[in-house]
Amino acid sequence: MHFCRRLFALTLTVAVLSGCAGMGQKDTGFKPVLRQSGKDVMWLPTSQDMVNKMLAAAQVTSKDIVYDLGAGDGVIPITAAQQFKARAVGIEYDAKLADFAQKNAQQAGVADMVKIIRGDIFVEDFSEATVVTMYLLPELNLQLRPTLLKMRPGTRIVANAFDMQEWTPDQTLSAGSEQGFMWIIPAQVEGEWDFLPHEGRVPARLSLQQSFQQVGGTLTMAGVSQPLLGAQLRGDQLSFHFLGSDKIAQSVTATVTAGALSGQHTSYGRAHPFQAQRR
Repeated sequence: MHFCRRLFALTLTVAVLSGCAGMGQKDTGFKPVLRQSGKDVMWLPTSQDMVNKMLAAAQVTSKDIVYDLGAGDGVIPITAAQQFKARAVGIEYDAKLADFAQKNAQQAGVADMVKIIRGDIFVEDFSEATVVTMYLLPELNLQLRPTLLKMRPGTRIVANAFDMQEWTPDQTLSAGSEQGFMWIIPAQVEGEWDFLPHEGRVPARLSLQQSFQQVGGTLTMAGVSQPLLGAQLRGDQLSFHFLGSDKIAQSVTATVTAGALSGQHTSYGRAHPFQAQRR
């Protein structure tokens, strides 16, 4: 009797312990294989350190919508939700990998903030994104570049490993042996702009040339043209200096919309509002 009771107690203990162990295990099912082939790329995970730096460089917050192009195991969307409280969407062509990434989001407790789409990054619409992340081959980056440049000015693009050739990054990142790049989508400002008359000031014409976020040009007032000095374009924010007729430096800061500039013209320590329209 005593032996039977001990045997029953031992069996019950083993069963309970086995059950607890089973509860701690994750139902992984499919697992991606390093360098497994995909539609256009092989699967290579981005290190957690680089993921953190990519999202930090993009200054992701809870107000952002992060799209990861080629979501893989979902580490970037999951991190965006967990650490930065952002809503995130991953686009993954491989159906099994997309399902795996969504299960990872569920296990991480962020399924309400992370959605993994089984789709093609060249077909799916990600225009609502405020941040786009990717780890793609150089030729794919270049194929996506025209689409990215049409996104809202100020949208941040962050890529692991590969740049976009002549489009110079706004920031370069590093994590161990990994390298990353961050760009801010610039507003389209190239062309002629007329400053609207204000409080009796002389009308002026702004002529801008642009190559991605690099800008330059001239400001013409009373028939005299002056080159722009230190011109900068960051998203929809344009700023530059110029010398007035008395050779004293003046400055302009402006917000760019589709057909207008609006901001402040500062001269002799005083700021005046201004508006300009595209010709």
